Amino acid sequence: MSSPFWSDIVARLDPYVPGEQPKLANLTKLNTNENPYGPSPRVLEAIAGELGDSLRLYPDPSGTLLRQAVADYYGVDLAQVFLGNGSDEVLAHIFQALLKHEEPVLFPDITYSFYPVYCGLYQVNYQRIPLGSDYRIQVADYLCSNGGIIFPNPNAPTGILLSLPEIEWLLKKNQRSVLIVDEAYIDFGGETAVSLVGRYPNLLVTQTLSKSRSLAGLRIGFAIGDVALIEALERVKNSFNSYPLSRLAIVGGAAAFADEDYFREVCEQVVRSRETLASGLKSLGFEVLPSSANFLLATCPSRDAVELAARLREKGIIVRHFRQPRIEQFLRITIGTTEQNRRLLDVLVELLKQ
Repeated sequence: MSSPFWSDIVARLDPYVPGEQPKLANLTKLNTNENPYGPSPRVLEAIAGELGDSLRLYPDPSGTLLRQAVADYYGVDLAQVFLGNGSDEVLAHIFQALLKHEEPVLFPDITYSFYPVYCGLYQVNYQRIPLGSDYRIQVADYLCSNGGIIFPNPNAPTGILLSLPEIEWLLKKNQRSVLIVDEAYIDFGGETAVSLVGRYPNLLVTQTLSKSRSLAGLRIGFAIGDVALIEALERVKNSFNSYPLSRLAIVGGAAAFADEDYFREVCEQVVRSRETLASGLKSLGFEVLPSSANFLLATCPSRDAVELAARLREKGIIVRHFRQPRIEQFLRITIGTTEQNRRLLDVLVELLKQ
């Protein structure tokens, strides 16, 4: 459908398609990379304590309580932290504030599919850089003229991690444009690049509380970088939405950073489950890419991915399939609870016998 009242930009947009959120009973939902475990009890307590008459008032536009919690956790200054309504909003501001130049922004050919959407929305030129034959980011391929570089680490949907020395090598070689490292899944097996921020003013690291801290429903994202980069994001934010985070999100997010033991326990359980599931899939003949995220990208050479996803759905199990060159025969499988992962493997055993 279209309308004569649409702008030219809207007519040309190819919007991002989020993972399905079906309302079905007894569903094993392994398609949107949500954490299978709930948030810290401290988060629930903090949110409950905020419920009251104060909800009639606007939240702190700077989210100082949460920004300070992030700054303290990562050992940076308050002025180096930017908050957004989920990391997707943070990324949207980044494309507008830092990546809109004459030269194209660079990102992998297989990566987070919101990147080209933002390029279309903000009219940003871009160039896709092919992953290697092993589906890994080849940092040397990014040493060309550009208006910025962005990639997830671990990459999505492959789950493959780029090492910190490789990121620093790229920063040393590419000092004329900004490098955005999108760390939505970093807590499941990687080392954050925040430690490099103080040495490289062109580095910006983004993270989310949706995955490892089990707060997808609160919509909290942040960026850490040089003060000048943060100021650019603040300028865009305050020209768009001065109150991006609710009172509940601010206190809940701060409480999540205060419960380190719970955070570590959940991450370790997800990692253990990931390795067990990967082993189980391989025993069934699947090829599984090495993942440092809370999901696996896997293919079964003997079965068509679209058909297999459909058969799993018939059994009440939903996984994610991308109709995209190079990975059209892969399925992305979110790491669930031990019981969910076991059910997936049991159903696959049954389906593969047919």
